[in-house]
Amino acid sequence: MKTVCGITRQRVISRMMFLAFASLSMTLPACTLLPSSAPLQTFILPPSKPVDASNAAPLKAILRIATPQANEILKGRRILVMPTSNQLNVYQGARWSLDAPSLLRDHLMDVFRRNGRLAGVIGENNPVDSDFLLLSELHAFHSEYRGKKPWAVIRLDVQLIDSTSRDLLASRRFSVPVESQDERLESVVEAFGQAVDELSRQLVEWSLINIANHPAS
Repeated sequence: MKTVCGITRQRVISRMMFLAFASLSMTLPACTLLPSSAPLQTFILPPSKPVDASNAAPLKAILRIATPQANEILKGRRILVMPTSNQLNVYQGARWSLDAPSLLRDHLMDVFRRNGRLAGVIGENNPVDSDFLLLSELHAFHSEYRGKKPWAVIRLDVQLIDSTSRDLLASRRFSVPVESQDERLESVVEAFGQAVDELSRQLVEWSLINIANHPAS
């Protein structure tokens, strides 16, 4: 076997690979192949408040609700907290059962259906034709400290679209803050549930008014 200064070529190559791997490991201290020792605790949104069926005249319209668009941070499942105005962090050891856009979409669909005024409420992948489309962008779904207590904050920009003409019928920003009872994560999750309930109530009322003002063709 050929040697380099008395050292086999195989040993030289092995040594070089070891040094390269060691150097890479030093540059990536946050990466690990080992599983996390502490499993994440998974939270769901608290059950929504009862929604009475609407006594208003039914609307012969089918509404399609798209999953809200969001940035990469909001698309994750970690529960976000803003301890200061310029810092975004996560609650350690905790996550949502779904990403925030999906949580909000599922809740909205449930509230619209329980309201019962529309002929149908469907998701974005349902092949059934719809009369109206609800698009949205989620800009905030986190807790933030205001004084000594965290508040659950949700901001959602919504557009109501005519599915046939693709015309924009109405748009609005919904912003709902709810104060948490205390700093415990369980209390923060409860505040999120209240914020989602209030946002859903406002959004459903607004949507039905605008759908009624633009009868399905």
